[in-house]
Amino acid sequence: MKDVVLVIPKLSDYSYEQKLLSDPVTMSYNSGYDVSYEGYHYDTGCIDFPESRWKSNYEKRINSNDFLAYIKDNKINEYVGYVNYHYNKSDNRYECGIVIEDKYRGKGYSKIGLKLLIEKASKNGITSLYDTFEKNRLNTLSLFESMGFKIVEEKTWKKHNKEVLGVIVCLDLK
Repeated sequence: MKDVVLVIPKLSDYSYEQKLLSDPVTMSYNSGYDVSYEGYHYDTGCIDFPESRWKSNYEKRINSNDFLAYIKDNKINEYVGYVNYHYNKSDNRYECGIVIEDKYRGKGYSKIGLKLLIEKASKNGITSLYDTFEKNRLNTLSLFESMGFKIVEEKTWKKHNKEVLGVIVCLDLK
C-alpha cells in the first residue's frame, strides 16, 4: 500500500519526537489524566522532551529490550509518527503504543505501524503486547482488534475529573 518503514532514530533525530510530544493537537488524546511523570501537561497531554534528556533516553533504549521507532513514509520522505513497546515492571508485561502526527491521521499509517511493531516485537522474543485506552476511542479499538488484540479487562479511571471506561487489550504473540 505505502512504502512505510520503521526507522530506529539516531540521537540527532530526536527533534521529531520532541515535536510530536509538544504538539497539543497530536497529544490531545493524552490530556486530563492524573499522572505524575515528569514533564506531563494535564491540560494538553503534551510531554516535555528537552534536548537535555535525549541522550539518557537514547542510551536506555539501546541498552534494554524496550523499543521505539519512527514511522517513515519513504514516498513523501517524512516521519509520520512513532511506535514503541516497553516493559512495565509493576504489571509484568510489555506495553505498546503508537502516535501518529495529527496531519497524517486517517491515512492508514496506524495499521501499518502497528503491524510492523508486532513483527518486531515477535522477532525480539516478546510473547505478548498490551495497550490501554478509553473504550470510546472506537477507531483505536477497531484498529487493535483488527490486528488480533483482545479486550482482557475493562476498568474506569479519571480523565478531566470524570470517570471514563477504559480497556486493556492484549495480543498473544506465542
